[in-house]
Amino acid sequence: MSVWEALVLGFIQGATEFLPVSSSGHLVMGQALMNVRVPGVVFEVAVHVATLVSVLLFYRKRVSGLIRGAVKGRKDAWRYVLLLCLATLPAACVGLGAGDFIEGLFDAPRVAGIGLLVTGTFLWTARWALGRNPGTGPGIRTALLMGLAQAFSIVPGVSRSGATVVTGLWLGVEAEEAAAFSFLMAVPAILGAAVLELPELAEAGSGLAGGALGVGVVAAALTGILAIWTFVAMLRRKSFHRFGPYCWVVGGAFLIYLAMRG
Repeated sequence: MSVWEALVLGFIQGATEFLPVSSSGHLVMGQALMNVRVPGVVFEVAVHVATLVSVLLFYRKRVSGLIRGAVKGRKDAWRYVLLLCLATLPAACVGLGAGDFIEGLFDAPRVAGIGLLVTGTFLWTARWALGRNPGTGPGIRTALLMGLAQAFSIVPGVSRSGATVVTGLWLGVEAEEAAAFSFLMAVPAILGAAVLELPELAEAGSGLAGGALGVGVVAAALTGILAIWTFVAMLRRKSFHRFGPYCWVVGGAFLIYLAMRG
């Protein structure tokens, strides 16, 4: 993979990580369209880690508040932290128990196209979920179900942010609070995946020509913050469901492209 290709894929990751259109699906499609093959999930994990910087910057006040509250022993801070840990468990179990199978999915472009069609379908339901009277923040049941949605989104083409936020909306969580919990619960999940891939990441750092991995990481980090802002803005305007048709069109077009390519 060249530096230019890594730059494009890193931009795709940063732009789509927080929008409900599946960054993993777009990375798989980008590799297929550019005829670039990045075996396994090393590049995927690396650029995901880069976008964590965007999360920490956008929610810096909440993160610092949670840290200060936890240090001071505040119950509300510890409750929120424990809910984030609970929401992480399903994805951790899937990642540890089916790692090889999941890695194989990233080498099958057709999976990403199908996943986008699925993503579009549940995003379209957000138009009704946003019309309900929201409750407050997440509880134990909400955290667990949003965690299960996050585990399902390990499949390429299934949007992590879309699956988790829509689940939260249907469970009565206020829209911006659902988004905040969704993005923050991604932090331990992505860090955990990075730890598991650490040996391969270290090896890949010197294996990708011209520092391509580093270029992709920087591109993903710089574009991630804009994507979060866009995501939250569309939730406020209750236009979140409009990402659904986009996923249908892109997923369907990509499947047609693969069929014609043979």
